[in-house]
Amino acid sequence: MTTQAQLGETTFTLERFPLDQKNRSLQAWDSADEYLIDYITEHYPSCRSLLIFNDSFGALSCYFSKQGLTVCSVNDSYISHQAAAYNLAENKVSTHSFSQLDSLSALPDDVDLVILKVPRTLGFMQYQLSELSEVLNPGTPVIAAGKTKDIHNSTIKAFEQYIGETKTSLAVKKSRLIISHAQGGYKAADFPVNWPLEGTDFTISNHANVFSRDSLDIGARFFFNYLPQTTKTKKIIDLGCGNGVVGLMTLSRCPNAEMTFIDESYMAVESARLNVEFNMEDKFEQCLFIENDCLTGFERESVDVVLCNPPFHQAQAVTDHIAWQMFKQAKDTLKNGGELRIIGNRHLDYHDKLKRMFGNCQLLGSNKKFVVLSATKNNGML
Repeated sequence: MTTQAQLGETTFTLERFPLDQKNRSLQAWDSADEYLIDYITEHYPSCRSLLIFNDSFGALSCYFSKQGLTVCSVNDSYISHQAAAYNLAENKVSTHSFSQLDSLSALPDDVDLVILKVPRTLGFMQYQLSELSEVLNPGTPVIAAGKTKDIHNSTIKAFEQYIGETKTSLAVKKSRLIISHAQGGYKAADFPVNWPLEGTDFTISNHANVFSRDSLDIGARFFFNYLPQTTKTKKIIDLGCGNGVVGLMTLSRCPNAEMTFIDESYMAVESARLNVEFNMEDKFEQCLFIENDCLTGFERESVDVVLCNPPFHQAQAVTDHIAWQMFKQAKDTLKNGGELRIIGNRHLDYHDKLKRMFGNCQLLGSNKKFVVLSATKNNGML
């Protein structure tokens, strides 16, 4: 993996997180980062305070903090926060004027400039722009960057709706800038979204950056047919919980379970918390809600069941390293005889991965698109 980044006139060593991922072809910055840096350096040399959104691995934070600016970085990703802190430290960049906020925190209202990496989800970007519209002084520049293929008419319309008059730059290295200025006045975005969970009395709340925001996704719907059911007291983890529907349904079938909801998205964990509190308030004290990098730091051999619908992408990159990390750490965290139960797309060959890792794998169910698999930890396995 390339780690030497030439940003402006400065060379940084930037690592992509998690550090032990196997896909070393990916890097921690892209041409959109480079374009932003060059543009801001040329057009806003007197900028002293900067608000950054969606800085995936800290490239922008490292560069502008190195220039002596006061930098506040806002992200929905726990892993991105960890990566930024790590890369700042490794490059010996002072953090005296650097801070990080999660995606649901109140924004500062005294910045000279806002820069934003265009996220994958239009609704999440609308939410971020709406939050900015509430705090920015009229005339404050908002400069966004992304791959040309990811900037659509709907992207430009969102900036015009929530920020103000907007234009785009020429493409450079397949990246483009969106240039806007705050016109003043709060423009509300309709988040979180609420919808009824089919076949139940539950109402689901989804924050803007949560997968399948407006309805139950088809994978979770199929997984519901194969969730555990017991009255025993079990320690169960909903890993990569999203809005928590899998854990919520499991809690309804395992009423004495101690349920932990884990995701690297702050909005996902908050959505899961809201959904348990609203729909099963009497079970709320049995639950924990944790932002984390998979199961990093969890006590070994401490839980009975891990439920998981693993992602096969990170930001814009298609990769299976997160699934591998989830499976490995689940095995470490499970008690002897404990079970990892997952749902995945048929073509991803998780059956082979789990059989190599656990020494066993059982097919619980399948359809044309998904498989539900179960692997049991056996410390006596040869």
